[in-house]
Formats: sequence, C-alpha cells, structure tokens
Amino acid sequence: MAMLSLGAASSLCNGVLVSCSRTARSRSSIVTYSPTCSVNPECQELSEPVSRRSVLLRAGCGAGIVTVSLVSGAGIGECAAKKEKVREPPPKFYELEGSSGVKALDIRQGMGAMPEDGDQVEVHYYGRLGAKQGWRFDSTYDHKDFFGNPEPYVFILGDKNVISGINSAVRSMKEGGVRRVVIPPSQGYQNTNQGPIPPDYFDRQRLYTTIFNQTRLANGEGDTLGTLIFDIELLKAIQGSIAVVHTFVYRF
Repeated sequence: MAMLSLGAASSLCNGVLVSCSRTARSRSSIVTYSPTCSVNPECQELSEPVSRRSVLLRAGCGAGIVTVSLVSGAGIGECAAKKEKVREPPPKFYELEGSSGVKALDIRQGMGAMPEDGDQVEVHYYGRLGAKQGWRFDSTYDHKDFFGNPEPYVFILGDKNVISGINSAVRSMKEGGVRRVVIPPSQGYQNTNQGPIPPDYFDRQRLYTTIFNQTRLANGEGDTLGTLIFDIELLKAIQGSIAVVHTFVYRF
C-alpha cells in the first residue's frame, strides 16, 4: 500500500488517486492543480480548481489519509497494459507413418542428418515394459566403457535383428533428436534373438518370461505384456559405405 498525506498533490486516473505534480496558488482550501499523470499520459488531467474535500470524496476516502491500491505486477488500476501470453499446445503422440502402430512423442527435435536404411546409427535409450508398472528393463546409460562413460547402442538401420519398432522410430529422427515411442507387441520382441536386450542375465530372463508367458498369453494379455516404451536419443548416423569401411577396419 502507498500512503499520500492529506497535503500531497493528487489527480484521479481512471478512478484511482495517483501522485502528480501541483502548483499551489494560495494557502486556502482551494488549490489549483496542474498534474502530470505518472501512470498514463492519456489519463484525464484535472485542470480546474478543486477543493481538498472534493478530491478526498471522489477518491472514496475518509479524512486524514488517502490510500492507493497497487495492482501487483501490472501497474496501477486500469492504466497498466495487460499482455496475454500465448501458450503453445503441448506435444501429442502420433502414429509413425508405415510403422504398423508405433506411436511417437517428439521431446526434442534434432537438427542433424536423418539416417537411411543401411546407415550405422548410435542411440541412447531407456527401455520399459508396459506391464510391471513400467519396469525399466534396460538403459544404455547403465552400460559403461573402460573410462566409465555410457556406451550407446550401435546397429545398422533396418537390421531385422533389431525389433521393428526401434527401426521405425529411428528412421524418421534427426541427429540430436529425442523421442518417446510406444511399440505394440507386433513391432516388439518376436523372439529372444532380437535386440536391444539387457546385458544382465537376470533382467533379460525377466523380460522374456514376462513377454512370452504362455499362460498369460492364452488369457488374452498379449497386448499388455508385449507393449514396450522406449525413450530414444539419436546421437549419430553414419552413411552405409562409411560404416562398412569402419566396421572392416575395426574387425581387422
């Protein structure tokens, strides 16, 4: 709250009493005001003589103290301009074209190259099951190299030894992009030879005994058991011809 003494020069700005400059012509109860509104120059000025009593009454105050209410963060009264912030709609899941039901949510758009089938790609991922309360069965960030740095998952895009949902997700990404995908059972693990899989034996067995549980599959729980959720970051894409040379030198 801002306080103005009874003798302070004031003017009315859209019904709100604000502090302005004045010139007193006499010591009587009638004072001539020549205000300059400090809030909005478009506010109406009081150029005619007014009495202190009328100023107080018009401001809706009693005797002695004039109280001015400040609008927090916006200025005073209706003189402050209000700016509305336009909020962008949150991103939504959408089905990837030609993926047979893989749904994606783009968390971060990449700015680099987009890979093609036959290219070598490097990704980081978190892999979770739709079942078991979203159990995280594997993460490349847990795979450490000799220096303790997380090792990415490297594969050839389009390789049938990698589950179809991962291929579909990475195929339409750009380097630097991050995407969450929901992979239906038909595009997930079809056998125990497909990757990516947890390096830890017990996690791998738990994954397979959940997805390929014959009793629960017979009870119609296949859609729940086989649904996968992957958070994928595409780190690098290397063109096919370069990838072959790189692999040959590495193996040699």
